[in-house]
Amino acid sequence: MTALIDAWDALWAIPHIRAWLTAGWALYLVWLGSWIVLQKREPAATLSWLISLAALPYIGFAIYYILGPQRIVRHRARRKRHHAHLPTEAEGPGDESLELRALAHATSGLAPSTAHDVRLLVDGGSKYPALLEAIAQARDHVHLEYYIYNPDRTGTALRDALVERARAGVKVRLLVDAMGSMQCRRRFFDPLIEAGGELAWFHPARLWLPWKRPWLNLRTHRKIVVIDGRVGFLGGINITDEEDERLRDDAYRDLHLRVEGDIVRSLQEVFVEDWAYATERKDFIGDVVQAMPAPQPGPIHAQLLVSGPDSPWEAIHRTHVSAIHSATRRIWLTTPYFVPGEAAMMALTSAALGGLDVRLLLPRMSDSRLVTWCVRSYYDDLLAAGVKVYEYGPRMLHSKSLLVDDRLVIIGSANFDHRSFRLNFESSLLIDDAGVADALALLVEREFASAPRVRPDRPRPLLTARLPEALARLMAPLL
Repeated sequence: MTALIDAWDALWAIPHIRAWLTAGWALYLVWLGSWIVLQKREPAATLSWLISLAALPYIGFAIYYILGPQRIVRHRARRKRHHAHLPTEAEGPGDESLELRALAHATSGLAPSTAHDVRLLVDGGSKYPALLEAIAQARDHVHLEYYIYNPDRTGTALRDALVERARAGVKVRLLVDAMGSMQCRRRFFDPLIEAGGELAWFHPARLWLPWKRPWLNLRTHRKIVVIDGRVGFLGGINITDEEDERLRDDAYRDLHLRVEGDIVRSLQEVFVEDWAYATERKDFIGDVVQAMPAPQPGPIHAQLLVSGPDSPWEAIHRTHVSAIHSATRRIWLTTPYFVPGEAAMMALTSAALGGLDVRLLLPRMSDSRLVTWCVRSYYDDLLAAGVKVYEYGPRMLHSKSLLVDDRLVIIGSANFDHRSFRLNFESSLLIDDAGVADALALLVEREFASAPRVRPDRPRPLLTARLPEALARLMAPLL
């Protein structure tokens, strides 16, 4: 302690030290401020970063360097080159969603497609058995990409299923996010590697390489599986016991899709791009192309939506907002994290003010109290416009779905917030089909029936509700 006091006294004994420190802080603000402003983000987000980091001299630089907005320009070009190696399916005939599918095609680069079969899988108790059954039938390859893969009972069962297929000569490639799956150590996957399977980590931390900016804030939030190019899975359910209601009473309430048909080609394309990007290899792409079955158009119009920091177009965000604007009767949205931008908030409230049936299903309490407060800060404006808000509980609601009118459905991995729309690599499926819409409507209607509706006259104490919500709202651009 004495040494620290002596060092502190010696610091302040340096001639003109206060002037030097003041000048250094001013230069720091100018340099970091210019860096942030040149990103040309939304004014609110830019000001939030400027104000926050101005109060943290020098430490703020490290925070922004690691967690601040990042554009993957060089990697985007590489991903675009990989994209050219896979064939693109022809556009199908237009229906009610023609304009939306054209928008999705222009913003994501993936062409409209079709499906023979689309099944809703509710919770892990439906998703995991269906996934293991499909993997057991694989004959050529199994491609998997997950944000969270935990080494628990669920993760072990899937790993062992993959090991069995790899030993049978099936090509198994598993891509997991380095941050989301940080509970998993490489040795957990050793049996898969020894059986001939392949493993890759998406954006591993590179803190030991200070000259390379780490990608800690840019994650793959996708949950994609492609089996033999014929069967695909996508949605919101990760590989963890926390999403299996058979193992835990508090398991997340979630939704996933099992698809067959030409739409699987799009899923394959996205996985191939992500795998080649993560591994910096493309030698396997030719084999994947040869293994793809011949196109066979199906009766269900489907369009894969992908977005991430490698594209400025926010394809999933734009499609959600455009779908809401296209509604003529109802808009039912379920999401675990609701932090809308101005465009989305305007679309929802305008629809409700115009007399449409606009309903939101949100968790009563999310896994982040800060996010819960921020979400609730939007309630007053929503309720005043006529939006019906329901809070699901006691289980954590993790489903991400949008139902518009009687045919249009969007289900996937993207939450309704800034992080999903801008920072994460996400995948969702746009579906134009009355049968799928009816199935989702029946499911969500049951959820509404069991979820209390938020009332405008609800108790809102200053210290435990209004003030925390107002303060959390200031963090909305960063969530």
